[in-house]
Amino acid sequence: MALDLPGDPAGRKPAALKAALARVQQSVAAVDRDGVDAWLALGSRVFAGGVPGGAQRPRQLRAMPSSAGDLLDPAQSHGDVLVQVTGADKRAVREAAERVVRQAAGWRVRWQVDGFRAENRVEDGKGLSRNPFHFTEGFGNPGTEREVADRAVVRSGQGEPDWAVGGSYQVVRIVRFATELWDKDSVREQERVIGRRRDGRWLDGTPAHEQPGFAADPNGRATPLDSHVRLAAPDRRNPPPLVRRSYNYDRGDGDSGLIFSCFQRDLTTGFEAVQKRLEGEAMAKYLLTTGGGYFFVPPPGDAWIDGLFAQATGNA
Repeated sequence: MALDLPGDPAGRKPAALKAALARVQQSVAAVDRDGVDAWLALGSRVFAGGVPGGAQRPRQLRAMPSSAGDLLDPAQSHGDVLVQVTGADKRAVREAAERVVRQAAGWRVRWQVDGFRAENRVEDGKGLSRNPFHFTEGFGNPGTEREVADRAVVRSGQGEPDWAVGGSYQVVRIVRFATELWDKDSVREQERVIGRRRDGRWLDGTPAHEQPGFAADPNGRATPLDSHVRLAAPDRRNPPPLVRRSYNYDRGDGDSGLIFSCFQRDLTTGFEAVQKRLEGEAMAKYLLTTGGGYFFVPPPGDAWIDGLFAQATGNA
């Protein structure tokens, strides 16, 4: 869920904004236990006022732009902060989310969406699940914590403010799937659009956990050149520097799809490079992105709040 502070962001004073961020951070930390994981991420709106000095803003953080084919609903997009609450117990997750809202006095819910991971499991260190198009996804993620950190965690020397080192850029996209249209296609056609078998095996017969022979298939006879996986990561030995963690959603009345979520230390080389390559993919006619946003997950703990406001001046 995305939360906003009431009023004009440009008119916020640093001391008041710092107190508000500390309050929502404390409410999130209070539910991050007992089988529930919760974290906060900052949206570009929170930097519209109150934090002087451009060096304090994560250098790539801005409002998520529309990509080709998107139809972003402003009421379902962006926000001052993103709060994500996850866990194995649906009731516990819901109660934790409600508690965050109650305790984060002064914040209001801008938008919210509930998700789930069908057939959620871990294989070879990778979190896998089945998406609404009946395909297993997650094979492209790294299998070790070290690899996850290498792709997702901001390092010193990247030109980011000191307080942001150890954090991560999170992209969230609410993607509506045309499942009725999709299900009219044969499984064979669906697999050619995706570029994998439903169970993850490659179309050239390579097992899911091995690298496909794209170089030996320059004309796309085995794996079409406009298939999703081939465009997203044409060089499987040098995968995109991001980590995916997506969830299915179903709001009823045919509004179902994917809460796409990924983490990276660099938006340009991570999500944005992949998104650019996916323009014109065969799967585009089945997808409609309606919301989401760009956010920045601060480093663990709450020391980042003092670091963020180190140069701030003014009174509440």
